Amino acid sequence: MLKIEKDSDGRRTLIRLIGRIQSCDLDELRKQMQSSDLVTTLDFDQVTLVDVDVVRFLCHCEKRGVQVAKCSPYILEWMLREQHAGLEPEGKSDACQ
Repeated sequence: MLKIEKDSDGRRTLIRLIGRIQSCDLDELRKQMQSSDLVTTLDFDQVTLVDVDVVRFLCHCEKRGVQVAKCSPYILEWMLREQHAGLEPEGKSDACQ
């Protein structure tokens, strides 16, 4: 289950993600990101698990200038592998199982 906390200081928005992130959580995450015109940072310090659609989403976010902070090494490595393999389209949300 994913918990999203959002903070803003008027110059940037920090979106703190807590727990497991699945493809079905991406629509809500997109909404949270789109509701701010400020520079966005995604804080992954408390994320425990992600799926391939989330990794692809993160790669696309970085390309658009979103900062991905405090990622665990396995997520960073997976992102690099996805980038080198050639990104597939950004994942669509499926129902959480």
